[in-house]
Amino acid sequence: MEKGSSKQDSRRAQGIGRSRGGLSTKVHTLADGNGRNLATALTPGQDGDAPLLAVLLGRVRIMGPGAGRPRTRVRGVSADKAYSSRANWELLRKKGMKCTIPEREDQKSNRKARGRSGGRPPAFDREAYRDRNRVERLMDRRKQLRAVATRFDKLASSYRVTVRIADIFIRLRASPDRSRAP
Repeated sequence: MEKGSSKQDSRRAQGIGRSRGGLSTKVHTLADGNGRNLATALTPGQDGDAPLLAVLLGRVRIMGPGAGRPRTRVRGVSADKAYSSRANWELLRKKGMKCTIPEREDQKSNRKARGRSGGRPPAFDREAYRDRNRVERLMDRRKQLRAVATRFDKLASSYRVTVRIADIFIRLRASPDRSRAP
């Protein structure tokens, strides 16, 4: 952090921001089908979720069996309404990824108000969306570690390491999430 920067700038650099309950940090996560972390980003509490999807997708590195470069593309994305934006849908479509993000109510009403020029609603697969709960379960497992749940760390770099250590503990002690019974 530069000398002479404002208090707000230094807080933003550390991923601390205002939210309804005071100062907070958002932990954005991209997880695989087994509920294991692929990419994580920290932002201040007041920042929106939608702009972070491109950042998370850029951080993905999936090692395959054997030697070779890691894969940087996922097959599909299931996200909640907070990640719903035209820019995200276009990004996923351009990369050829399957997209399961529900449309927000305000987006639905704006599209319908434009009539025929509003376009078709984005495709939405309810069955695929049900598997999104694996990310929520990963976040719940992380918060079982008190240091992740309360963020005692002042520096964002320390907190990132704490989240990464929580992911290591989760991976070492837990079996992968099982899919629903047929």
